[in-house]
Amino acid sequence: MEGGVGSRSNIEDDTTKGGLDATGLDLPLNRHGNLKSASTDENLADILLQIKSSKTPAVINYGASWCRVCNQILPAFCQLSNNFPKLSFVYADIDECPETTQHIRYTPTFHFYRDGERVDEMFGAGEERLHDRLWLHS
Repeated sequence: MEGGVGSRSNIEDDTTKGGLDATGLDLPLNRHGNLKSASTDENLADILLQIKSSKTPAVINYGASWCRVCNQILPAFCQLSNNFPKLSFVYADIDECPETTQHIRYTPTFHFYRDGERVDEMFGAGEERLHDRLWLHS
């Protein structure tokens, strides 16, 4: 695994060496295929289009590899993707997607989507708080 900022890519299969793997953190495996990582502005824009045209509830974690709080909540975010298999989980590093994430002013920021519309946001960490929001929006 690489440390620091690396190339990010969609991690739908275990052979990819970018995305969340590039954080250098020991992250839980995703068992349901509902966790993605945006690697570029174009990739994140495509994921946002999919979310907006889907009825599947989704959460996007906007974080940064240099952010201590982001690195603390990321393992819980990945673990929660296993607890909420009907939700789509997306991780987007603001440094990898600078154009698409220019509206993000605080990391981590979580955006929650239902029926293609953003319905909620949460700033900062807190595993219990995040769990409660996921339960509310699932």
